[in-house]
Amino acid sequence: MTIALIFLLAAFVQSSVGFGFALVSMPLLARVLALQTATPLVALLALAVEGVILLRYRRAFQWSDIRSLSLVSLTSIPLGVFLLRYLPGDVVATILGVILCAYAIYALLRPALPNLVHSAWAYGFGFLAGLLGGAYSISGPPVIVYGSCRRWEPAQFKSNLQGFFLVNGSFVFLAHALSGNVTAQVWQAAAPALPGMALGLLLGFMVSRRLDARHFRRAVLLLLLALGMSLF
Repeated sequence: MTIALIFLLAAFVQSSVGFGFALVSMPLLARVLALQTATPLVALLALAVEGVILLRYRRAFQWSDIRSLSLVSLTSIPLGVFLLRYLPGDVVATILGVILCAYAIYALLRPALPNLVHSAWAYGFGFLAGLLGGAYSISGPPVIVYGSCRRWEPAQFKSNLQGFFLVNGSFVFLAHALSGNVTAQVWQAAAPALPGMALGLLLGFMVSRRLDARHFRRAVLLLLLALGMSLF
């Protein structure tokens, strides 16, 4: 029941604002599952969520916007999986907390970001996204910052994020499967999560046009900040 509720909330946030599935689910799952189980579980279920959302915003999707990001991220995913497998659990949880807090503070302050005209910036952001994706299934923050610096339009932003997450997440899950991290416990946890996730997606789509996006986004970021601090 707890896992289903976590994924209901995560899917609701993702389908409402276009990101947040792993950011919301990972710190909550860390309280009920080992991170070595939670990370491949989130990677698996995120594929379904991102596929559905990308289908909804497919007309605004531009593969050229995320091609370099996606290809470079694939090179650092194995390193992230390696770190998750061999670092002590408390160290992994603390790093996750720092990442969540840093991203939440950045997004709440909304500093003026430079306009990154040159596409070469994608290599650095893509490498970091792959590293975080492999270790925590949280590849979003670097890509969100990159998209903001590239001045993506709202619909383009949502669709490009889902496209990147779908490519990146597929290889993250494959890397975990090859590393032996996709255990029977992962599949057992996925079964009760599916109904909650489906309901969260439906509710998110229903209310996305009625929500005050700015206030809802701020509430999500404050939640992430609290979750991040709880992991220290």
